[in-house]
Amino acid sequence: MRLIFVYNANSGKVNSIIDSVHKIVSPSTYSCALCAITFGNFRENKVWKNFRERSETDLEFYHKDEFQRLFKSKWLAKFEFPIILASKNEELQIFMTKEELKKLENVESLLNEIKRRQSDY
Repeated sequence: MRLIFVYNANSGKVNSIIDSVHKIVSPSTYSCALCAITFGNFRENKVWKNFRERSETDLEFYHKDEFQRLFKSKWLAKFEFPIILASKNEELQIFMTKEELKKLENVESLLNEIKRRQSDY
């Protein structure tokens, strides 16, 4: 199994700067719960980075524009971002939805939920 994390943000330095400013100025209207949990205003969360570097599960990370470009298909379901997908036997399944990610309070709750759900696969 592989987990695919898709952020509700576009790639590139300018977009990164805009996202950082948005998180600072108006965090309640920031539209990427996954970004907010895994990254602070300017750098990756240390707990998240440790998990990511030590995970035995294959993890892939995409901005939404990268994901849409690489996985574009008329048969692929339309996803709301951010999202975490599971790829098993080359099929994409929803692992955690945008709404579920919004409910998480911090990186620890994300990690606990990932571990819990992995045991179901």
